[in-house]
Amino acid sequence: MTNKFTILGCGSSLGSPWITSYSAKLRKNSKNIRTRCCAHIQKDNLSILIDTSPDIKNQFLKNKIKTLDAIVYTHEHADQTTGIFEMRPFFWKNKKKIPIYGSPRTINELKNKYTFCFKKRHGYKPIMKAIKVKKKFKIFNKNSQIYIEPLEVTHGMIKANGYLFDKIAYISDCNEISEKILKKLMNLDFLIIDCLRKDKHPSHFNYSDAINLIKFVKPKKAILTNLHVDLDYFDLKKKLPNNIIPAYDGLSFNF
Repeated sequence: MTNKFTILGCGSSLGSPWITSYSAKLRKNSKNIRTRCCAHIQKDNLSILIDTSPDIKNQFLKNKIKTLDAIVYTHEHADQTTGIFEMRPFFWKNKKKIPIYGSPRTINELKNKYTFCFKKRHGYKPIMKAIKVKKKFKIFNKNSQIYIEPLEVTHGMIKANGYLFDKIAYISDCNEISEKILKKLMNLDFLIIDCLRKDKHPSHFNYSDAINLIKFVKPKKAILTNLHVDLDYFDLKKKLPNNIIPAYDGLSFNF
């Protein structure tokens, strides 16, 4: 089976367009229709989800993802987590709790917000098993395995995780990256990086921040994600160098 990474959603916290606006420009370009950020790793027959966006059901159906072995969470914000309840059918299908991974703080927040996923409530069984991670960890089944390393970054007032595996880094939400983490990002095959909007933002990289980071760490290929409504796909495509591309929902690559 081919190893594949898929960007299921690349939009900012409200997606693109917002519920209050649907411009002619958006209608002309389907790549500007963006659901909330999350991604999928297919490593041999291992199926791993990064975050459960509010749009996760349609993201799975659109990309024909039919199996799930584990979920890895970057942080606890609503646009990364509120699709968690949609995972129940995989609990029934797999006949066991779904393992989820995240930083100790993120796991604690998820347990507080979505108690019903972790404890029996009103006769419903818990569907998830939470695993706190601070260093490189392994996800495996009978036939496959993958090692994933958390990359702690600053995301406004909180710490979020990016993740590194097989010379691929995914960092969807950040406004600052430490020197320690920068060293781990050098000369990767793929870097998927936060690029919220043109103007500065207190908890996200903007366009200039993302481009400067890419120039510094020199990946073979970089993909801009978490794109706000003011970043048009074709406008970005025209001005970006060949090794940097704007994400769109469903973008995938083999590794």
